[in-house]
Amino acid sequence: MMALTLKDADAIIAGALAAAGEAGFQPLAVVVLDESGNVKAAARQDGASMFRFDVALGKAWGAAAMGAPSRKLAENAKGNPNFFVTLAATAQGRFLPQPGAVLIRDPSGTILGAVGASGDTGDNDEVACLAGVKAAGFSPD
Repeated sequence: MMALTLKDADAIIAGALAAAGEAGFQPLAVVVLDESGNVKAAARQDGASMFRFDVALGKAWGAAAMGAPSRKLAENAKGNPNFFVTLAATAQGRFLPQPGAVLIRDPSGTILGAVGASGDTGDNDEVACLAGVKAAGFSPD
């Protein structure tokens, strides 16, 4: 099984921030986690509020923990809000089912981790994450 390296995580962050800059997004925090939810790398752009790291982490952590992009988790939460509130409590606040995080998959489809962003709209945060994963040569989900 392929493992996500620090070099990979840095490339994902660089790709995400480059795409965000080209699109004119607000300053972002971007967090890359391995498949176990451990922080592999993180960056917070100048001008991004201090809270952005925690939000990006919560989006990515939820995606990694549930094996689904945070957009899908947000959609699922609408139909079962009590379950998702309980998940957030069980995860000690690390679980944030809001758009802005995607999975990182190797060529065989194995989940290597997740990347989350925060600072702009959830849709734009997700666009940055997708671009970062693709720029690093992985498949987003």
